[in-house]
Amino acid sequence: MRRFAGIAVISVTALAAAALVILVTATSPRPFWRPREAEVLGLDVVYDPHAPALWLVATAILIALAAGAGVSLHEQRTLTRSRRTDPDREERPLAPRRVMAATRGRYAGEVTITALIPAHNEEAQIGATLASLAEQSTPPDRIVVVADNCTDRTVDIARAAGVDVIETVGNEGRKAGALNQALERILPGQGDNDAILVMDADTQLSGRDFLVTARRRMTDDRALMAVGGLFHGESGGGLLRQFQRNEYTRYAREIERRRGKVFVLTGTASVFRPAALRAVAGARGSLLPGNPGEVYDTVALTEDNEITIAIKSLGGLIVSPRKCTVTTELMPSWRLLWKQRLRWQRGALENLSTYGVTHTTARYWAQQIGIGYSVIALAAYLAMFAIFLLAIDQWVWFTFWIAIGAVFVVERVVTVWRGGWKARILAALVLPELVYDLFIDVVFLKGVVDMTFGRRATWSHVEQGAAA
Repeated sequence: MRRFAGIAVISVTALAAAALVILVTATSPRPFWRPREAEVLGLDVVYDPHAPALWLVATAILIALAAGAGVSLHEQRTLTRSRRTDPDREERPLAPRRVMAATRGRYAGEVTITALIPAHNEEAQIGATLASLAEQSTPPDRIVVVADNCTDRTVDIARAAGVDVIETVGNEGRKAGALNQALERILPGQGDNDAILVMDADTQLSGRDFLVTARRRMTDDRALMAVGGLFHGESGGGLLRQFQRNEYTRYAREIERRRGKVFVLTGTASVFRPAALRAVAGARGSLLPGNPGEVYDTVALTEDNEITIAIKSLGGLIVSPRKCTVTTELMPSWRLLWKQRLRWQRGALENLSTYGVTHTTARYWAQQIGIGYSVIALAAYLAMFAIFLLAIDQWVWFTFWIAIGAVFVVERVVTVWRGGWKARILAALVLPELVYDLFIDVVFLKGVVDMTFGRRATWSHVEQGAAA
């Protein structure tokens, strides 16, 4: 099944690319092409005013609109289906009507929050993380640091800060295994009106209203199973970190425009209802993959992506409000970025291969296919541009593509506007970000190829302090 995921993405994207080639070559080429000349500000300018056939442009736009609308309508239909699920359906225990029927009269007052922070050798970051929780307008009711095989001062710093510490025993399941050990002790004491914040040790809550917003949303909507955060990159650093900040800024903007309908409950900081975590643990081995009784699947490379799909598969509702923002670490080198993104990509594909094609995962399959198609498109664009530069003996301005490029530049700048002047300048230059995108595309290809040939995935903890 894991090989199938890679083969499926490659096959569908290749077919889409072949269809585009056939569509383009179906137009009649101009046998005698000659650019025009004009004088602009005393300079001789060579240009080409021609544009692709109108029917071809219109067809491309219609295909793009149809694909986007189709994915959006399916996603909305899946959400509506979850809300209307019959309360008696056992396979969707987190569907809103079932949750409300099972808990009628048991919810009262505001939601309380226990913060759970898994940490492996995070002495350089854990202090700032705990401080950001203390600075919340309504701090957590309890903070627990889950020290996983730590060999540094993480435990000492956490205890000095006055928070509870749970040290894992014999954990070989990485972050997921550490969380499972902690939840096994904490979940039994959680009531219907409680919630659990799972937060990375290298992350700080950005604003003071993250927790108060999560509490309010979960108090107002008792069927809401989880509230995720919108992550932004830490400040400082060079060009590579700015690339990542721009990427995260665009993602946060996209989720805001989707009114909080989130793709993934980010592992940086998300708040869960205990009922959702118990339902996931109870469904493992039957309705969901994983070991029975465990909340997190220790096999998954990306536990946040997997538990998102798990909660959605059980009919649960999730959201990422605009005010729930966090600041997370950025990779300081291309090597570390490669490791991080390869794990993310392999994890996403492996999760899809495990769950298969369902109403819930269809949106994620479409997203992977879209990424695959963008890889082909970007590579083709850069290749054609290189061929153009090698083939011409004088520069030619193509007015149609200049207009398209201008629209692209505006889009790039507008989508990172909140990131500040550095983000805007980098976006306006276009080419540097295209190089960064090409790097991410190579990581995507590596992940797909590894999946297809059955190569074993690896997981590595990023030791940023040592790298610095």
